[in-house]
Amino acid sequence: MSTQLLLGGRIYSPTAPDATAMAVTDGVVTWTGEDRTGRALHPGAEEIDLAGAFVAPAFVDSHVHTTALGLSVVGLDLTGAATRADCLDRIRRHVEQTSDDVVWGQGWDDSTWGDGGALTTADLDAIAPGRNVYLSRIDAHSAACSTPLRTASGITSSQLGFDPQEPVTADAHHAVRSTARALIGPRLRTRARLAALDLFAAQGICAVHECAGPDISGSTDFAELSATQHGVEVRGYWGELATSAEHARELLSSTGAAALGGDLFVDGSIGSHTAWLTEPYADHDGTGIAFQDVESIAAHLSACTEAGIQAGFHAIGDGAVGAVTAALLRTAEVFGGPAVAALGHRIEHLEMVSDAQADVLASLGVIASMQPAFDGLWGGDDALYASRLGVERARELNPFASLASRGVSLAFGSDAPVTTVDPWGVLRYAVGHRTPGSAVSPRAAFSAATRGAWRAGGVRDGLAGTLLPGAPASYAVWDADELVVRAPADSVARWSTDPRAGVPPLPALDPQSPSPRCLRTVHRGRVIHEA
Repeated sequence: MSTQLLLGGRIYSPTAPDATAMAVTDGVVTWTGEDRTGRALHPGAEEIDLAGAFVAPAFVDSHVHTTALGLSVVGLDLTGAATRADCLDRIRRHVEQTSDDVVWGQGWDDSTWGDGGALTTADLDAIAPGRNVYLSRIDAHSAACSTPLRTASGITSSQLGFDPQEPVTADAHHAVRSTARALIGPRLRTRARLAALDLFAAQGICAVHECAGPDISGSTDFAELSATQHGVEVRGYWGELATSAEHARELLSSTGAAALGGDLFVDGSIGSHTAWLTEPYADHDGTGIAFQDVESIAAHLSACTEAGIQAGFHAIGDGAVGAVTAALLRTAEVFGGPAVAALGHRIEHLEMVSDAQADVLASLGVIASMQPAFDGLWGGDDALYASRLGVERARELNPFASLASRGVSLAFGSDAPVTTVDPWGVLRYAVGHRTPGSAVSPRAAFSAATRGAWRAGGVRDGLAGTLLPGAPASYAVWDADELVVRAPADSVARWSTDPRAGVPPLPALDPQSPSPRCLRTVHRGRVIHEA
């Protein structure tokens, strides 16, 4: 056996909140406590000086798109373009420097621009004449694309989501994305994939849930990712409907997926006006798009439940969430609530959910895979959600506290590349929710990004995501100066940092505070990132 003894740090351990040392033997945490005791109990162990660093369980990101994130890292990232002119200038400079078969970009957000609307076909044709250009909006549910790419995709005015100049959505978007994806060569895909996995590790993330599917990344990319050797653990979700238990097993076998869910679209996004609402948008005609109905959702849930496979859906609008809730109740009528709950079916995003629906989800063991950064970027009374839905409806989005109080298990993630890979930022947004009463405590937020995310990935080991003896040694070492535990932004309460109170402290989660710097990430005893 090989034992490492980490000394002189600050260890996030609920059973030993004043711990400064931790022992790891053969990839498993075996002890936490004080330095002198650690040396006495582990003679001959390899000693590692933490120099005051903070050690906590490594994060798990419950919703990512790995290759798409990597393409933003190594290519054209339009996130943060402050104006339309700025965005067009970024595109122009990238086009001048590259000769790839497709200009692939991600992240533009017209909701923040004061100098015009969304990117158009004419814009891209002027900047990159004769070239295939695919630029997805920040929510990845619509995309501006050039005429050559539209022609190569064969999209027509008869397809759902088609517009000759404005960004395409729905079926037209899926067709264009598929064509653009096919133009990306294997060498670039590999480079992008490794860049994304390296980024996860550098942010203290030891495992991710890849949300793939035929309309998102395709089977080739999914197979390549599954075969990639990297220290970051990838649990793959495949978003394709199953019609029977046999079909569900075939899909799992043919794709190599761990489960049939993730971004299995019931609707789209609020930003692209494609989330399925029960009442019209405040700034747009219509109520969005319903990609599935209750019958198809229930058929998928029944097939997966009978086959013993975790299922899940992408559902954002109240129409979509209502349809999934109704289908879950139908499934429970056939198989019984305990059989449904045992599989931990998931709903991704779950932004518009009522208290009554939350009670149903809790009773059936449904896991809410959510992205607190959505509220941080677009919540509040004066941002995108209020513009799309009106202030009153916007205030009801992402009700973390209500879901948690009703017993719905939360798992937090980024939906990268839709939002930045920054797990401490995720916690800040969850603790500093823009709507009073919807925030959760720092401890609850941290749990949702660690233990909750492990549970959402089918891990039933109650120690995973902790530093308790017997837990996998999956942890990150952080350069974090101030260690305090702050209450949600809408509360005046403050938790004690006195070790005798049994509350291990966390780095400051003030909205404006920078994220701690990750010095080292370890997964099951193996170093996967070293600063």
